[in-house]
Amino acid sequence: MHASVHQRFWRPAGAYSLNASIGVLRRSSSDPCMLFHEGAWWLAFRASGNAVSLRLQAIEGGVQAKAFGPGAETALEALPALLGENDDWKEFDSATFQSSLPPLVREARRRNPGVRLPATGRVIDSLIPAVLEQKVTGQEAFRGYRLLIRWYGSEPPGPAPTGLRLAPSPEEWLKIPSWDWHRAGVGPQRSDTLMRALKRSTGLARLGQAEAAAASQALQSIPGIGVWTAAEVLQHSHGDPDSIAVGDYHLAGFVGTALTGTPVEDDRMLELLEPWRGHRQRVVRLLYLSGTVKERHGPRMSVRDYRKI
Repeated sequence: MHASVHQRFWRPAGAYSLNASIGVLRRSSSDPCMLFHEGAWWLAFRASGNAVSLRLQAIEGGVQAKAFGPGAETALEALPALLGENDDWKEFDSATFQSSLPPLVREARRRNPGVRLPATGRVIDSLIPAVLEQKVTGQEAFRGYRLLIRWYGSEPPGPAPTGLRLAPSPEEWLKIPSWDWHRAGVGPQRSDTLMRALKRSTGLARLGQAEAAAASQALQSIPGIGVWTAAEVLQHSHGDPDSIAVGDYHLAGFVGTALTGTPVEDDRMLELLEPWRGHRQRVVRLLYLSGTVKERHGPRMSVRDYRKI
């Protein structure tokens, strides 16, 4: 028997695109905790510790949400923030600010007036995949995340589509033996960082309600979590409009190519984005939506196989 359904309809003020807004929460097309199925997004997570499956579908004028499981009511209370209601683009869209932007960014905004930055409020959910993505290829990180959730996750409540999985709770992550981290291709540096962080899971959960700057500082107080990881987390948990993942393997080159035609390093990327401080993540998001593609030259990061070490 399926769990009972709770429903809520959300109507945005102004233009809105569900796909462009929450699609960034998906950690690759193989993300087992977020699927697009038959015209709707499905997310599985814990709301205040309680399991929930959330179905989101864009319909005329807004988003219809259906939630299943013991965390359903809590998830629906947080729905507006998840969909980006608190993401205020008024200053960004002002004539003065728009005049300071490169034509590429202005055009991307014109074509994507409905994009918002979502805020899940769930720091731990964003932290785990971010740590797994530290200093490795995306292929390696996504594989490890998918395998660990397949092995240690669980079926989500409600009539969720096949393949959707509920990630382990912090307590369940902490019980994963070292050999299974190894088997999933996750090296000890990343697994140890996650163990240190998840031992503070109660405090991490509270960071979802803290100001972004304070949350970033608290995250970086944990050994193994630096500027890049904290920024990746805050982009999703807080919808931080200024968070930049300094140290990303590809970001600086992408931003440099989009804005100058030439790949750059982190320091130069920050110089380029400085005129739009306070909105730098919005600028980066629009650069991705502009269709700009950074040419790939030189050696790529290799995929390591810890199973053979």
